[in-house]
Amino acid sequence: MVLSGHIIGHACAINAGMHATMIQSFGPEARGSACSTTLVVSDTEVLYPYIQRPDIFVVMSSEGYNQYRDELKDDGILIYEKDLVHPKLKKGQASYGITSTRIAESLGRKIVQNIVMLGFFGSVTKIAPREALREAVLSSVPAGTEELNLKAFDAGCEYFDKEFGDAAKGKSGKKVKAGT
Repeated sequence: MVLSGHIIGHACAINAGMHATMIQSFGPEARGSACSTTLVVSDTEVLYPYIQRPDIFVVMSSEGYNQYRDELKDDGILIYEKDLVHPKLKKGQASYGITSTRIAESLGRKIVQNIVMLGFFGSVTKIAPREALREAVLSSVPAGTEELNLKAFDAGCEYFDKEFGDAAKGKSGKKVKAGT
């Protein structure tokens, strides 16, 4: 989640001319444990980086969902890992699920699940142009993993296009809370 937040912030602030600030929170546990990233993206300078009720909540585990679900605005957008999270939606709440873990495994590396989710997130929210997000992926992943990460990103975008296509309106949110 931390890398995904960094990539989105980079895409928005560096590649798309917006402003972004990020706060991350995670315990001393090993990779894969609970963490959260809060990202504020705006067309104007971000004066206060803390948010109470995000417009968008990206969640990749039931633990993260249970911990943060009540923070999402009632009319916010929930983006979640379909195999791991079984949400209880509020009336009027948009939700978009993806099998990001299975998709990452099909690419040969489960570790790129976050990049699959990132491609899906970008397609749902339209927070930054797809190419701005792809460029941010390239500049943010370890050398030698660029091709795999771009495949993962594209797989997330393709899943959205196939499952939701033109039916999704992709409202561009400004405040994002992500939890695993």
